[in-house]
Amino acid sequence: DVQPGVTIVIGPGTEAIAGEGRIVTAGGIDCHIHFICPQQIEEALSSGITTMFGGGTGPATGTNATTCTPGAWNMYRMLESAEAYPMNLG
Repeated sequence: DVQPGVTIVIGPGTEAIAGEGRIVTAGGIDCHIHFICPQQIEEALSSGITTMFGGGTGPATGTNATTCTPGAWNMYRMLESAEAYPMNLG
């Protein structure tokens, strides 16, 4: 598959590996995020993060992190808001 805005250069230093049945992504994984806003993705991408796992979509006060997710609808809305970014989210 291809993704708009993503260009992967394959050169002499590129190693091909078997990836059948796997999700393979070059880059770092941040496994403790709070879904405060989709702009977090821009910061993570600029640091080499390609995969983010987390929760806590609200309610929150201002920019304070939250540890609760008030249901599937809120989680869906947060994931939907990040669809335009080349980021793996979970």
